[in-house]
Amino acid sequence: MTEESRTAPTAAPSAGATDVQPDPGRGDLTRQLTVAISAVIAIIGSFIGSGAAGGTPVQDASGGALAADATLIAPGTGAFSIWTVIYIGLLAYAVWQFLPAQKRAVRQRRLGYLVAASLLLNAAWILSVQFDLLGLTVPVILVLLAVLARAFVLTIQSPPSGIADSIITDGTIGLYLGWVCVATAANIAAVLVAAGFDGWGIAAEVWAAVVIVLAGVVGILLAVYGGGRIAPMLSLVWGLVWVGVARLSDEPHSTSTAIAAFVTAGAVVLVTVVARVYAQRSPLSESMRGESMRAARPAAHSDR
Repeated sequence: MTEESRTAPTAAPSAGATDVQPDPGRGDLTRQLTVAISAVIAIIGSFIGSGAAGGTPVQDASGGALAADATLIAPGTGAFSIWTVIYIGLLAYAVWQFLPAQKRAVRQRRLGYLVAASLLLNAAWILSVQFDLLGLTVPVILVLLAVLARAFVLTIQSPPSGIADSIITDGTIGLYLGWVCVATAANIAAVLVAAGFDGWGIAAEVWAAVVIVLAGVVGILLAVYGGGRIAPMLSLVWGLVWVGVARLSDEPHSTSTAIAAFVTAGAVVLVTVVARVYAQRSPLSESMRGESMRAARPAAHSDR
């Protein structure tokens, strides 16, 4: 060893180089428990919201403002079965993040508290409905949408460690986000109708078409930014299709709204497929994904 090497000061690691917490053991356990407890609270809230635990079913609460026949852009009752898939995914994530390989993963550190926040916000939304605080549901669901959007961005910036991580983490967050996009539009419409909004003289079908198209634009943006990720497209399209089904089979009947919903859903699917094909074939995209994977691996395993 040379004199220079013995006396030279050790360079401080650059910020974000390892992206670890000062006390990873205790900090990671706190995060894991927070996610797990939040998942339990959300599941209890879902039982209350379904009416199975003594609560009023969401579609019957708040004077039926959120029922399938309350507004032109309310999805049909069958659409809400997607919550079963989402909750299963969230419970799977709560278990997944406890695995030794995930405990100190940088990806889980970035996502954990966001997932927990989304679970608690979902429970808060259900309680708002149960207590007939319909106006409160709008800011709650908007914050939920923002939290899920941030989580979605992080899943792209921090690539999954494998297929299981991709399905459990990315798939669940994507499904959750896509559905909440549709739910947010339906929620705002329900609150406006309940408040007596008359549309400023513009026909309700026109407003419905505009809102549906805006939801579709969000879906297209997610598809482009996410490189054609399937999960958010599936749940968003699922919601739009059920809006169309409801308008053809239930009140208020509206053929034009159904057509707008079906066409918008088709556009989101088309753009998602194109974006996915482009992302897989683009040399630049492939190079960027490769660099992200190489950068993520040492960070994810740096403190194991």
